[in-house]
Amino acid sequence: MRTHFSKTISNVATFKNQLLLWSQQFREVIFLDSNNYHQQYTSYDCILAVDAFTSIKTDYHNAFDELKQYQQTTKDWLFGYLSYDLKNDVEALQSKNQDGLQFPDLYFFQPKKLFLIKGNQLEVQYLRLCDDEFVYDFEEIIQSSEIEEEVVMTSAVEVKQRISKENYIQKVTKILDHIHRGDIYEANFCMEFFAENAAIEPLTVYNKLNEISTPPFATFFKNNTDYLLSASPERYMKKEGFKIISQPIKGTTKRFEEVTLDEKSKVDLENDPKERSENIMIVDLVRNDLSHTASKGSVTVEELCQIYSFKQVHQMISTVVSKVDSSIAPIDILKTTFPMGSMTGAPKISAMNIIEALEETKRGLYSGSVGYFTPQNDFDFNVVIRSILYNAKENYLSFSVGSAITSLSQPEKEYEECLLKAKAMFSVLSE
Repeated sequence: MRTHFSKTISNVATFKNQLLLWSQQFREVIFLDSNNYHQQYTSYDCILAVDAFTSIKTDYHNAFDELKQYQQTTKDWLFGYLSYDLKNDVEALQSKNQDGLQFPDLYFFQPKKLFLIKGNQLEVQYLRLCDDEFVYDFEEIIQSSEIEEEVVMTSAVEVKQRISKENYIQKVTKILDHIHRGDIYEANFCMEFFAENAAIEPLTVYNKLNEISTPPFATFFKNNTDYLLSASPERYMKKEGFKIISQPIKGTTKRFEEVTLDEKSKVDLENDPKERSENIMIVDLVRNDLSHTASKGSVTVEELCQIYSFKQVHQMISTVVSKVDSSIAPIDILKTTFPMGSMTGAPKISAMNIIEALEETKRGLYSGSVGYFTPQNDFDFNVVIRSILYNAKENYLSFSVGSAITSLSQPEKEYEECLLKAKAMFSVLSE
């Protein structure tokens, strides 16, 4: 059971910074920030959950079943992640590629302390075993100052590219061969950038990444020495009562400072047959995934190929919804749709086998999902893209980017799209 407190915040931006800085004392931290991005389905503008009372950590074997038992037993707020490699729990698949990060495949925790911000209203929920700490904590939070900029990183981070341009083009050509043979009709192919012996200050890097991107699904996640610093623009899936919402992104083009050029880039994306076709293919896949748990006839497309603008790029996003019966467990909705189609391709199993054979890095948390469950069996999860992953114990840093390969793809252009998506990560690591 939790004790609830409510407060009005006079300066929300300042308080969010203070809250995030205060959270760094805890072993387990998850900070979710919408950056006030206008979107239809938003429950909270910002959430902070800290300090695990209970937790679950496991590899992919029976991971969804274990998470289901944990969620149904706890009946409380749970925060954490699903790594991409849980595909091996859902289907007869394997992950044999190199893994420099060594994160668990699945991790969730029940926070002792929870902060929910909507507008200028703050709701605080403490487990009753520590609710008497609220006054002390709140004073400590508002006394927190900005993180000191001199604590940034030791020397420059030397980022290396796992797959060379030449090798990338060869691999994409192989995917195109699969497409032309009819094995698949779309595949999301990804490559890793990494740094060994990397010493960074994670909060500083996150703040810089968030500042230049201001995405709607920004995440700072810490589990002891494992960090996720994410500027994700994409929602994987949300449950509101009986309604399920999925919002896949497929289609990307760059922003321009000059208004006319920027508008032309946006219009060109909207009318690009290649970008539209790859988005529509994934919409069809999502519709099929949702149908496994949906009430009959309830799967509909609310938005098709709408253009959304972010600081770095314009994106093409569709919104697919369904309704579920109250007897359907939240974990079953996730299990029957995971991994998200926007990060695999279609048909999903064939695409996952092909990209596993051609990629050189285990995806892990990249292209997985971070989010939360509520005590009411609702949930909200993002897609882990535009993100930096960091193992502070091993000083290993990693970020990956990818693009959707279809029959209309040109390998050179797909490579350029990957570099565009990597731009923000390079920027914050080179400062």
